[in-house]
Amino acid sequence: MILIADLCYRESSLSHDEFVMPIAEIVRKSGIPARVIHYSRISQKDAAVASGIILCGTALRDNVFAKRPDTFSWISDCPSPVLGICAGMQVLALVFGGSLVKSREIGMKTVTVIKKDPLIGPETEFEAYELHNFSVIPPDSFSVLAGSDECVQLIKHNQRPVWGVMFHPEVRNEWVVENFVRQIC
Repeated sequence: MILIADLCYRESSLSHDEFVMPIAEIVRKSGIPARVIHYSRISQKDAAVASGIILCGTALRDNVFAKRPDTFSWISDCPSPVLGICAGMQVLALVFGGSLVKSREIGMKTVTVIKKDPLIGPETEFEAYELHNFSVIPPDSFSVLAGSDECVQLIKHNQRPVWGVMFHPEVRNEWVVENFVRQIC
């Protein structure tokens, strides 16, 4: 089972249907059960029993999660692979000691691969949908795998199966989520 963390400011917000449910659908199409839980209710036990965890994105002005990084303390000890999408990547950066910087991108952008990784597959460059007001300065424990003209687009923890993508793969790059699911199954 893959745990899908809803990072929207409140449970059942309108953004849930836009940012969370498409990820759940991609996972389910891959043949793996998915369980959606709002981030405020995720426990260490929930994380420990999941075969993988996906931290979903949020609406452009929804940054409540960033004011509560302690809510995500379970991530640092989580044995499961983790994929953070947009806001989820921002959470990963904060949890592991990185920081957020203002960087607004909206719309399609070219993402250039800097370092190969199974999450990206054979791609060297691709178009991706962006919707964010902040990017990350990755912590020292992460490597940058891809970027755009504006910001870091893909990071991976140097020791653990933990990735962050700044773009929204549910819009045009479903293969990123499919590759994540394939790696953990």
